[in-house]
Amino acid sequence: MGRPDAPGLKAALLAVLAAAACGVQAAPPSPTRGELLYTTHCIACHNSQMHWRDQRLATDWASLRAQVRRWQGVANLGWSDDDILEVAKHLNERIYRYPVSGDKVVSQRAESSIGH
Repeated sequence: MGRPDAPGLKAALLAVLAAAACGVQAAPPSPTRGELLYTTHCIACHNSQMHWRDQRLATDWASLRAQVRRWQGVANLGWSDDDILEVAKHLNERIYRYPVSGDKVVSQRAESSIGH
C-alpha cells in the first residue's frame, strides 16, 4: 500500500483542531458515590457553613469518619462502612483536606443509582 492520503489527513487534523478551538469540551466526570450519597441525604441540612463553623466536630480524618457515621445513624440511612468512607472522602476532598490514615477508600465514579 502507498502513503496515506496527505490532503485527507490534513483535513481531518484541521477539523480536530477547529473543534478544539471552538471550545468543544469533554463532559465533566461523573460524581463519586460519596458525592451522590452526600447530595442526596445530607446537603439539605449540612450546607458548607456547617463544615466551616468554629464549633465543628470533625477535626481530623478519624473524627470526620466518626461524624459521618454518627449522622448517617441519626438519619437511619443504614450506610455500609464503604458508604461512610466514601462520604468522608468526598467531604475531605471538597472541604477539610485532612491527612488520610490507612483506611480502605474505594471511591469509584457512580455507575448506578444510590439504592438507599
